[in-house]
Amino acid sequence: MNSAKYLSAAIAAALLIGAPARADEPLFGFIYATDLLPKGQMEAEQWATLREGRSEGTFHLLQTRSELSYGLDDDLQISGYLNFAWADVAHNTPGHDTSPPEIFADYHADPSSRFEKGRFESASIEVLYRFLSPYTDPIGAALYIEPSVGPRTVELENRLILQKNFFDDRLVTAFNITVGYEWRYLHGDPAEDPMSTEFHDHWDKETDVNFGLAASYRFVENWAAGLELQNEREWAGLDPFRTNHRTNVAWYMGPTIHYGGQSFFATLTTLFQLPMAHDFANPANETFVVHGITNADDFENVRIRLKAGFYF
Repeated sequence: MNSAKYLSAAIAAALLIGAPARADEPLFGFIYATDLLPKGQMEAEQWATLREGRSEGTFHLLQTRSELSYGLDDDLQISGYLNFAWADVAHNTPGHDTSPPEIFADYHADPSSRFEKGRFESASIEVLYRFLSPYTDPIGAALYIEPSVGPRTVELENRLILQKNFFDDRLVTAFNITVGYEWRYLHGDPAEDPMSTEFHDHWDKETDVNFGLAASYRFVENWAAGLELQNEREWAGLDPFRTNHRTNVAWYMGPTIHYGGQSFFATLTTLFQLPMAHDFANPANETFVVHGITNADDFENVRIRLKAGFYF
C-alpha cells in the first residue's frame, strides 16, 4: 500500500473544487472547534492519518475513519465512524526489536522480523453538544463524548471544547481538554512471572489526558491556515490522578491548511513531535526517549492528517 499516494490524490482533488466557504467546516486536523452542522444537515467525511517514523528502523501506521454526521439541532450533532488501521514496522525500538504500534498490541510480533498487518479497529458514535456559541456569546463552548467498540478494544473519549473568534471571525482559536479511557484485550506473555497479570490473557487499561491549542486565519476566501499544538499524557490504569501511574508525556506542533467550499471541504495538518518527551514508566533510564523524542508504542515522529468531506 502506498499511503502517500492516496494522500496526494485526495489533496489534489481538494484543490480542483472552488465555492464559497461555510461556517461549520472543520478548520483543524486534530483540534475540535464548536462549529456544528445546522439542524437537518448531513455530512460525509473521510479521514486519513499517517503516523511516521521512530528513532530506529521502519515505522508506518495508516489509520482511516469513515464518518457520517447529522445535525439533530443547531446545537446538537451526532456522528458515526468506522475505523481501520494498517501497520508496517520493523526494528523500530531503541533496542532494534520490532514492536507493533498500540493498535496492534494484541498481536505477538517476532522481534527480529517485519510486522505488517491491517485490521478493522472499531466503530464509534460521537455526540457533540454546544452550549455557548462563539458568534453570540463571549466564548464558544461544547461537550463531546465518543464511545468506540472493536474486536479487542473499547474506548471512551470525553472532550471540552472552547472557541474564540477575532477580526469578524477571520481568526478562529480553539482549546481542547480530552480525557480518554482505553481497554485493550491482550494475550498473556509466557516470559512474564506466572503470578503476574501480564502472564495471562487480560484487559489492559490506560488513561489519556490531552491538551490542544490551535489558531486558524482565513487569508483569502475559502482558504485558511494556522497552527496546532498538542500535549499528550498517559497513565496506566483508569485513574489519571495517581502520579505514580504516569507512563508518557509528549508534545506535538505543526501547521494546518484548510479549504472550504459550499459543499466540499478539505483540511491537511502535519504535526512534528517536539524534543520534550518523558518516559515515566522507566524513570531511572528513559528507555524509549531518544534525543527528547519518545518511541513508546503510541507515539511517533510525525503525524499527517487529511480530512475531506461533502455536505448533502
